[in-house]
Amino acid sequence: MWLSWRWGLVATLVFAGMSIHLRHSEHRPGLRVLVNELALMFGLYTLWRICGSLSVMEVDGALARGRHLWHIERWLHLPNEATIQGWVLPHRWLVQFSNLYYAVAHAPALGIFLVWVFFRRRQSYAPARTALVLTTFACLLIQLVPVAPPRMFPDLGFVDTAAKYGQSVYAATVGPNSFNQLSAMPSVHVAWAVIIAWYTWTLSRSRWRYVGTGHAVMTVFVVTVTANHWLSDGIVAAGLFALSVVVVDRVYGRRADPLPSLDAQPVPVGGEVARLTPSSMPSGSITGTSTDMA
Repeated sequence: MWLSWRWGLVATLVFAGMSIHLRHSEHRPGLRVLVNELALMFGLYTLWRICGSLSVMEVDGALARGRHLWHIERWLHLPNEATIQGWVLPHRWLVQFSNLYYAVAHAPALGIFLVWVFFRRRQSYAPARTALVLTTFACLLIQLVPVAPPRMFPDLGFVDTAAKYGQSVYAATVGPNSFNQLSAMPSVHVAWAVIIAWYTWTLSRSRWRYVGTGHAVMTVFVVTVTANHWLSDGIVAAGLFALSVVVVDRVYGRRADPLPSLDAQPVPVGGEVARLTPSSMPSGSITGTSTDMA
């Protein structure tokens, strides 16, 4: 359904080549920034796809680790995912919607979020992007240790809802090529959704910020009722993001994002080249500019 890692690599190389070509251009510095960011994001996507097929431990141990995780959750008195799923199973339309949301909403939501921050909240783009990269990379490192998701434990009361309705994005069996469906801990789905929720809530004052929060709530709901993730998968993912925010705050603080505006143009001043951006113009020189999400 999504681009393979090979096509992701092709896109990365194409945008990287464009970036090199534009490096010595004195026009449209914002275009170079956009191309650089596209190369970075496709590179991250490619890494995510590749890591889904890698493991540092045997697949057979994934089932034991998944069952051990279930016992830890019971010891911590976390809600039982099988009970939550049981509330939804009688409602076929809701189950099928959850399967579809799990399969298709993940990456597009992140893409829309990045576009919004890049064009509407430029000063916050670099910190948000860096937090995304750090969180995703941390998740991928942990996922090298395969952990079976709840849907692989019918004896514990779980139902593989996607397989039941023919909506599964994974292979039907566990085998040598099934590492990506054993990357349950932590949940990248939840990690990306929490990132979207946090930054849309803190960067926007319009009612659209509720969309980001709603997406995070819906993501936690669907990964649980479809039995694709344990609740602890999401908790760990959110914790990794919180740590990344601490790192990002130390690196960036409250300083302005150095990324130039897309329409910034070089203007000769006293024999040197200066770039005019909204942030470099005198106070009051720009009026009627909206700072909220449309």
